[in-house]
Amino acid sequence: MGNLLISEPPLQVLPTLAVRVGLKEAIVLQQFHYWLQRSGNNRDGYKWVYNSYDEWHKQFPFFSKVTLRRTINSLEKQGYLVSGNYNKAGFDKTKWYRIDYQRMNKACDQNDHTRCSNCSHAGDQNEQTNTNRLPENTTETTKDNSAANAAPEFPWQSVIEYLNEKTGKHFKHTNTNKGLVMARQHDGFSAEDMQKVIDHQCKLWLNNKDMAQYLRPSTLFRASKFEGYLNAVPDGPKHEGREYWTGG
Repeated sequence: MGNLLISEPPLQVLPTLAVRVGLKEAIVLQQFHYWLQRSGNNRDGYKWVYNSYDEWHKQFPFFSKVTLRRTINSLEKQGYLVSGNYNKAGFDKTKWYRIDYQRMNKACDQNDHTRCSNCSHAGDQNEQTNTNRLPENTTETTKDNSAANAAPEFPWQSVIEYLNEKTGKHFKHTNTNKGLVMARQHDGFSAEDMQKVIDHQCKLWLNNKDMAQYLRPSTLFRASKFEGYLNAVPDGPKHEGREYWTGG
């Protein structure tokens, strides 16, 4: 039982913030604030953080994924979290977030201003007693500060989802499929290249009973096949298909 009594870095939340936005929302907002103070992702004059819901869930294991999603959506609806998209891949819809600190300050009652102002600086206060907090596995965290402005993780899940959408199949986010997609990314091919291959091969094979079976990751993204498929794609306008978000 003693191991449950602050034997690991605690997550601290000011009661004033919990009253203001809700307890779950306060826990999530405080952690977002923590990462924003350390983020090197500057866009349009603001600092941003990004992660998929699966990655955020690792930082809030005491919430279900559904609860976490609802909590983040609640913060967006209340206007305390602002979302954006600065991803390089056109169909990568991983959300980026920043806190609207101005709105937080305006939401404070005049008589409560001092206490509410502390909400925006709670991360600094927590540093006095805790330098680790929850596991620092967000995509903004690197051992080398020079990587602080690194692009989001390659959206391999979206590639699989796009293939499923085009073919009507149900390929899963397995390590095998991830390995195939990431291997082509390591070869220098982009997510857009993979989208082009999917589009072109679907056009050729989808309505062919004998060939439709080969619309699968193990065929399309095989090292010996992929470049040939891509070079067979005719020049023309980019496909305007459904866009996907890897953040859950």
